[in-house]
Amino acid sequence: MVAAAASKGSETLLLGYLPQKDTAFKLPRQTRVKNKTPAPIQITADQILREAREIQQQESSLLRPPKHQIIDSTELVLYRERKRKHFEVLISRRGRNNPSVFVNYALWEESQTQFNHARSVWERALDAHPRDHTLYLKYAEMEMKNKFINRARNVFGRAVTLFPRVDQLWYKYIHMEEMLGNVAGARQIFERWMQWAPDQQGWLSYIRFELRYKEIERARLIFDKFVQCHCKASVWIKYCKFEVKNGETARARTCFERGIKKMIDNGEEAEELLVAFAEFEEQSKAIDRARW
Repeated sequence: MVAAAASKGSETLLLGYLPQKDTAFKLPRQTRVKNKTPAPIQITADQILREAREIQQQESSLLRPPKHQIIDSTELVLYRERKRKHFEVLISRRGRNNPSVFVNYALWEESQTQFNHARSVWERALDAHPRDHTLYLKYAEMEMKNKFINRARNVFGRAVTLFPRVDQLWYKYIHMEEMLGNVAGARQIFERWMQWAPDQQGWLSYIRFELRYKEIERARLIFDKFVQCHCKASVWIKYCKFEVKNGETARARTCFERGIKKMIDNGEEAEELLVAFAEFEEQSKAIDRARW
């Protein structure tokens, strides 16, 4: 009996350690939305992002360090030395791979009106990145902005010599001379550029330049060189329309005839030019010529 009691007690003890079903933890009951009508004020994702951005800007403005004011020349010298050391460290670390370090350095020197220092930085940048034509553009822009015109001419002259196929350099160079009223100088630059046989836009820019100053005969001479460089039907048609616009019907007809002789062996181009020639004769009331 004692053994039976002991075994019964041990069974009870074991049952006490078995995990019992806990009725206290139940899954929450799924709530039902009673009112499914839309709210009167709708909040979009864009509005949430905009508000978050405004909060971030406000926080960043509060965390900005106070501006340091320089009160005497000694402090200014120390400030410049400190900034130059900072830029020199950046150049030693990544200047050979990142031209923007040189650009920021040169722009800072310009902001301090230390133009000789700025030029030194630009020259170092060109030595480190000799094939980056944008450095020449920024260098020349600095000289132009601060009215060092001859120095800007020198920079542009070097740039177009090294990069004659970069049209942007020629456009900027010519624009500077034209803004200065140096029409003859701009014309000389155009002539240098045309020796490199640029694309059609380059030639058309030269022609528009001459037309701005009412130089019709000069524009005609440029068109003669243009059709020799780009002997295409579209170019000959532009030449003929130029003559028509200036009231030179006979010259336009001669131009069409020259173009057809040049392009008689080029089937599609010749056909395009012949169609344009026929339309020209029709507009000129020369119906018999148009039929021919």
